[in-house]
Amino acid sequence: MKKIFKEFGDFIKRGNVLDLAVGMIVGTAFNAIVKSLVNDIIMPVIGVILKVNVSDAKAILVPALVETVNGVETIITPAVTINYGSFIQAIIDFLIISFSVFIAIKTIVSVRKRFDELKRKEEQVTEVKQEVKITKQEEILTEIRDILKSSKKEVD
Repeated sequence: MKKIFKEFGDFIKRGNVLDLAVGMIVGTAFNAIVKSLVNDIIMPVIGVILKVNVSDAKAILVPALVETVNGVETIITPAVTINYGSFIQAIIDFLIISFSVFIAIKTIVSVRKRFDELKRKEEQVTEVKQEVKITKQEEILTEIRDILKSSKKEVD
């Protein structure tokens, strides 16, 4: 049991938990924004176009059983409905969130790809510089060798 608590402590200390917590908080806030966008802006516009309140759209499978006593209606059994308007709202929420995540990931991948290309180019420049240095060293050594050979011939 101590081993499990130790592993859990190590896991928390790594910092990944903090990143995960921040991601969850931002994701929850983003979800609230998207829900408000869909509920308060998109669905009313769709409702005006279709002349129906889409959020409340439902198909009644079994109507409610209502009893009227002295002019007061009392629901005995509530209606059984398929709330497809809520389902449509959930689909729109999902599409907006998934599109936003897609754009974010696409941007991150693009930036990472550019960074990798720059890094690769930098490595290539470094390799070329090293080759150039080696080439200059070889030239100098060759000149020294030639000078030594010519001076040896003069001595002979």
